[in-house]
Amino acid sequence: MAQPGNKKLIETGIPDIKDACFAIIRTHWNAGIVDELEKGCRKVFSQSGIDDINVVTVPGAFEIPFGIRAYWESYKYGHPPKAIIALGCVIRGDTPHFEYICQAVTNGILQLNLTLPVPVIFGVLTVDSKLQAEERIGGKHGHKGEEAALTALKMAGLQQYLKKK
Repeated sequence: MAQPGNKKLIETGIPDIKDACFAIIRTHWNAGIVDELEKGCRKVFSQSGIDDINVVTVPGAFEIPFGIRAYWESYKYGHPPKAIIALGCVIRGDTPHFEYICQAVTNGILQLNLTLPVPVIFGVLTVDSKLQAEERIGGKHGHKGEEAALTALKMAGLQQYLKKK
């Protein structure tokens, strides 16, 4: 459950990662909300000195796992990302479509997180209303885009640390 102002993520420190590439796979659907999530990611990366950010836009949330896999396949031998962030927003409607999409996206991202050699960060809002989405892009529930970028940095740092052991 989202907690207002998740400060623990920031309090635990941000690893110093330089010359790193990060990827954002985002949706076109609900673009206004997703634009704000992306801005939050970019803000955190900028503050951390990261400027190599590749963004790929897919039509909707259902296409995010394919976008992540296709992106990884195209960069795995070049300058691969240290982490990939999935950004999207699925707002409940009047049909069961919401549950199907949310479940499919969650399972797809989980599978990629377990099979790709880099972390895949879940930054997809699954909300009941536009108001709930807005509360998660700088409102009372913090900024989930910023949190996704912080998580990506921390997971990249963890991977870097574990490779040295």
